[in-house]
Amino acid sequence: MAHDKRKISNYVMGPDGNALTMADLPAPETERWVSRRKAEVVAAVDGGLLSLEEACQRYALTVEEFLTWQRAFDRYGQRGLRATKAQSYRNVPKLRESHDAVMHEQTN
Repeated sequence: MAHDKRKISNYVMGPDGNALTMADLPAPETERWVSRRKAEVVAAVDGGLLSLEEACQRYALTVEEFLTWQRAFDRYGQRGLRATKAQSYRNVPKLRESHDAVMHEQTN
């Protein structure tokens, strides 16, 4: 989804259903990224409060890292943004490949 560089409004709907403003966003120097903070940044970008570029610059994120958050939030909600959940979701294809390799070896 392409995002316009102009701010659409002064607030967007946050992940908890309440209004989210720039003042409500995590501080730019945030180091501990709990799922709620990640969800707030995703909601801010999705709602046009921040552009993708602004969010990445403000929080020193790569576009890939932000898009990972966005995909996890879209698929699994805020729970998908937990560090342990994100790791397990990312490992599903790897586990499947590993399982398939073991099964292939056992049949040969």
